[in-house]
Amino acid sequence: MRTIATIACGALLVAASGAVCAGGDAAAGKTKAASCGGCHGANGISAAPDVNPSLAGMDESALVTAMKEYKDGTRDHATMKVMVMTLSDEDMADIAAFYASQPAK
Repeated sequence: MRTIATIACGALLVAASGAVCAGGDAAAGKTKAASCGGCHGANGISAAPDVNPSLAGMDESALVTAMKEYKDGTRDHATMKVMVMTLSDEDMADIAAFYASQPAK
């Protein structure tokens, strides 16, 4: 009986933590991503994917991780560092949710 309770509690924690991580608002992200469109395309489809990658359809958590790494300097790209410098965690989650919701081409 104790094992079943432990498994149930673990499942609830995993479900709750997943909801927190994927909490971006795609509608808000569309507005917040307006300045990203110059390089990555209006809906995340880049006109020059060899230079500026397309973001449409990418994994939401991977996009958040990339933005955080540009912001903290783990990833070195001067333009991206400037672009994400003022973004909050919520902004990043919203932008990531927007691009993740777009169909990849």
